[in-house]
Amino acid sequence: MPASPASEVAELPTVPAATDDPSQWGRVDADGTVYTVAPEGERAVGSWQAGDAVEGLAHYARRFDDLRTEADLLVRRLHSGRGDAANVLRSATVLRERLDVAAVVGDLPGLVVRLDAVITAAEQTGRAEKSAKAGAREQAVARKESLIGEAETLAEETTRWKHAGDRFSAMLEEWKSIRGIDRKTDDALWKRFAKARETFTRRRGAHFAELDRERAAAKARKEELVVEAESLQSSEDWGATAGRYKELMTEWKAAGRTSKDADDALWARFRGAQDAFFSRRSATFDARDAEFTQNATAKESLLKEAATIDLSDTDAARAALRSVQERWDEIGKVPRERVREFQTRLKEVEDRVRAAVDKRWSRTDPEKEARVGQFRERVEAYEAQAAKARAAGDERRAKEAEQQASTWREWLAAAERATG
Repeated sequence: MPASPASEVAELPTVPAATDDPSQWGRVDADGTVYTVAPEGERAVGSWQAGDAVEGLAHYARRFDDLRTEADLLVRRLHSGRGDAANVLRSATVLRERLDVAAVVGDLPGLVVRLDAVITAAEQTGRAEKSAKAGAREQAVARKESLIGEAETLAEETTRWKHAGDRFSAMLEEWKSIRGIDRKTDDALWKRFAKARETFTRRRGAHFAELDRERAAAKARKEELVVEAESLQSSEDWGATAGRYKELMTEWKAAGRTSKDADDALWARFRGAQDAFFSRRSATFDARDAEFTQNATAKESLLKEAATIDLSDTDAARAALRSVQERWDEIGKVPRERVREFQTRLKEVEDRVRAAVDKRWSRTDPEKEARVGQFRERVEAYEAQAAKARAAGDERRAKEAEQQASTWREWLAAAERATG
């Protein structure tokens, strides 16, 4: 049975990536012990002796993000509606238990909350799957009972032998496709359906002797279809009329056969009316296609103009893009086979302008600039401490301050690169 649709799964809490800012979630002390930080306090999770503190935090943050990715995969399986809820529940429970001793740096409380929510949602989905299986059986039984009711009605009442025979064939194929019913119930249902088929077959056989009457009825029906087909040949409601002609063709085939001469004459009239309508429709569509082709040429010109938009002045670039978009809408439709192409090419222009605007904003982001200033102040402070200690003859403190200055200098460089 399929899992519950994604729309039925509750929205689950999100967890930030630890590698975006490892220092927010942990620290490395002077002896290399790595701590993860949480609202309830710190917890030692390991030791880092292979490099500086930044590398250590990044290593443990990546390990946290690996666990976060595992949780995200479980969420996607749950939301996709294609995962097995029991397997998701088992995996989420195991992962939740690992968090208590996990040697990682990151938002562990947040990940605990997310996994608890996954476990709850998986339990709910599992119950829904069981309920869905029971409901599917009921639906399967109801579908077969509906087919039986229709079959019994046809068997007792119909005189449209071809139509009814076709319908019985379709119902039989549909019957075979219905699964999920226990053998005993299915056998009882099949006996009722088979009995209706047998009744229909006997009645149809008895009416073969009245073939002449049926041919007369078929001729009358086809004359009605010809009259309607001829009344529609001047219509300009292209879609609805084309659909009706298709239905008329189906009804023609279902009407049965009359004498060959009468059938050929009626068919010639019916086909002539149909051809007249579709010829007029083709001429109209050809004219429309020509207009759409001209529109495509105009939009090609607009795309060439859009390609020359100067992105150095983002305000002017946005104004130029708006002008292109307004004229684009005014031009109108293009041939159907080129709609996606034009949408894609216009979106590329829009994406370039948007990227330029975003880049400009990124360079002037006040929060990033403030962070750069803070890092620069720490570098200067530690450099001043080193100089003061050296002047006082305290070489040990001078080296410690220089090491701190070096660490903050690396962070400063990273922050400056992030601001562009």
